[in-house]
Amino acid sequence: MNQIFTPKKIVEELDKYIISQDEAKKNVAVSLRNRYRRKNVKDKNLSNEITPKNIILMGPTGVGKTEIARRLAKVNNSPFIKVEATKFTEIGYVGKDVESMIKDLVNSTYTLIKNEKIELFKEDVLPEVFETVLKALRPYEINDNDKENLILKIINGDFDNEKIKIEKELKNPNGPIIEVFAGGGEDDIQGAIENLMGGFPGMKKSKEAEMTVIDAIDYLTRQKVEKKIENEDLSREVIKRVEEDGIIFIDEIDKIAERSSNGRSDVSRQGVQRDILPIVEGTTVITKYGPCQTDHILFIAAGAFSMASPSDLMPELQGRFPVRVKLNSLNKNDFIKILTDVEYNLLEQYKAMLLVDNVNLEFTKGAIEKIADVAMDLNENQENIGARRLHTVIEKILNEIMFEAPFDEKKEIKIGKKDIDKFYSIANKKENLDNYILW
Repeated sequence: MNQIFTPKKIVEELDKYIISQDEAKKNVAVSLRNRYRRKNVKDKNLSNEITPKNIILMGPTGVGKTEIARRLAKVNNSPFIKVEATKFTEIGYVGKDVESMIKDLVNSTYTLIKNEKIELFKEDVLPEVFETVLKALRPYEINDNDKENLILKIINGDFDNEKIKIEKELKNPNGPIIEVFAGGGEDDIQGAIENLMGGFPGMKKSKEAEMTVIDAIDYLTRQKVEKKIENEDLSREVIKRVEEDGIIFIDEIDKIAERSSNGRSDVSRQGVQRDILPIVEGTTVITKYGPCQTDHILFIAAGAFSMASPSDLMPELQGRFPVRVKLNSLNKNDFIKILTDVEYNLLEQYKAMLLVDNVNLEFTKGAIEKIADVAMDLNENQENIGARRLHTVIEKILNEIMFEAPFDEKKEIKIGKKDIDKFYSIANKKENLDNYILW
């Protein structure tokens, strides 16, 4: 862990972004802390026998299941991916196999660690980067005084949007070329061929590319830092980080639960469960950065479980998820807190976006309560999508304002309860009329 948090401190961090669901936050906090405890057990043989306490989160959509897992990973910068159980198919069928979740986690961790290294080493390479950019900006001879002033302007961002040409290195493709061809467009294929050609002796190793100064600085910084990183050491670090700190969130696991004893779909669902089992139990998956053991990766599964229950899963798979937590449906007060108490909440996001276009947006207390009322009402009378309904309501309320902006002069706009009432009554009439239209 970058920061060694106690379970209580982890919950405090989660409370900044997630309203209610105290039991779920408490359980994931304990599971995260247990990883630190396991790694610090003095008897390493005993430590290897301690497995993660994987969790199943049960509750309807929009109550915070994904957000809990995502924010938990951010507490200590853990490698994290979200996968949907329904996207996988049984081995032998066309589709995504379950091992891909580990490969995807390893790939994203490689990017995560590489970005960390770039942040760590970029100060060392920036002087050289600025020199390269300066040569592209001013290819002719300049005196030392002008050179110093120009570099200072580059640092201050005076040339950020100016276009320059730099040499861009060609690299070998990371994976088999057939994968690039199968999933890429025309530009991807052309880029793959250029990269492949750059790998042969005597072939061109770079090409001239035009980009803005700010993009060139970023590209050259990454390029120079990458040269400092030993690929073999980085690969080892990636695998270790995944094995020790990786978190995989498996959504819609209830959709692969066996609901009856017959039918091809039930056989397929059980097949996917059988394939997931060894990954969760602990196995070795071969990735392009080396073999990765899954024994101590933390798995958090989630589902609505409205048509099934965890007991419908294979007994062996159930046993690998010993912690089960039922999340509560959100009420009006929860919606109000989501709009006001959560850090970087939805209203703050819209205010910040519209401020860019000279709109100073404000919501009254009555308007916020009415938005919560509308969201609750729509969830009860239509599909219940939980807190996601707030996005829909606010987007419709602000749609006209966002369309009319920007304004030449600063505009003060206050949204009150009457504005919501007026909008909602119109929207409600349209909705009621839709119920009587025959298609």
